[in-house]
Amino acid sequence: MVEALDSSTLNFNQDSLFLLNISLAIIMFGVALDLRLTDFKYIAKNPKAFWLGIFSQFFFLPLLTLVLVYLISPPPSVALGMFLVAACPGGNVSNFLTHLAKGNTALSVSLTAFSTGFSIFITPFNFALWSGFYGPTADLLQEISLSYTDVFQTVALILGIPLVLGMMVNNRFPNWAARATKILKPVSILIFAAFVVIAFVGNYNLFLKFIGLIFLWVLGHNFVALFSGYSLAKIGKLSLADTKTLTIETGIQNSGLALVLIFTYFDGLGGMAIIAAWWGIWHIISGMSLSLYWKRIKETNPRWVTQKG
Repeated sequence: MVEALDSSTLNFNQDSLFLLNISLAIIMFGVALDLRLTDFKYIAKNPKAFWLGIFSQFFFLPLLTLVLVYLISPPPSVALGMFLVAACPGGNVSNFLTHLAKGNTALSVSLTAFSTGFSIFITPFNFALWSGFYGPTADLLQEISLSYTDVFQTVALILGIPLVLGMMVNNRFPNWAARATKILKPVSILIFAAFVVIAFVGNYNLFLKFIGLIFLWVLGHNFVALFSGYSLAKIGKLSLADTKTLTIETGIQNSGLALVLIFTYFDGLGGMAIIAAWWGIWHIISGMSLSLYWKRIKETNPRWVTQKG
């Protein structure tokens, strides 16, 4: 069964891929409509928490992913999917979950904006770097002959341009931006959810066949991601609010971007695609559960007071 996963491919047409690209660009544009240049001043006010968050997401998580891959020895396509998810920026839903958990929303917004903007460069670089440290994935990449210049262009089109345009519109037309984001966010998320449902229905038998293995791999990988942010926050002796934020920011990855790259450059390679798709479902469940737990802890335990920075 494990060998069959490497050779399987998901059934996915070009129209669906175009819809996914558009929905991700709209989601990013909607997020950017909430951003202002003044939001980035938080970096100067609280550099320690910010840089620990960046380190957690772009170095510690990929490193722990490499360790996990060596420990569980998944099929090459699955390992490649894990490296790609770890190389992607944080998902924009992390801002909502941080707010729900009574975390530091300003820090969350700063981390999401920075990681998304610089993912144009860091995602292709990190994916190539860490995949190259594991023999089976390095060999698989050589067989595929992936062009990282093309990956860079795709990430820039889907995330970079909508981010810049959204911030420009917000700066020029703040009142319109405030109204538009209330519509764009739910609509684009519904489109993305519809894409996931369509993909799942079209590949139901494949999901059913491999979900037992995939569930355990994603469960372990997502735990590693959450642990990455939480442990670094504890080592850095950050406040409870900042600890919540780093944990959520590192545990919520932009699996939608991973899926776009997988279907565009890897022809829906089974192990990669199923890992990224299940990540997109599971990290919402784990993130929501953790946020509700932290919200309840704060509200019922007066000793745990949210601190700023």
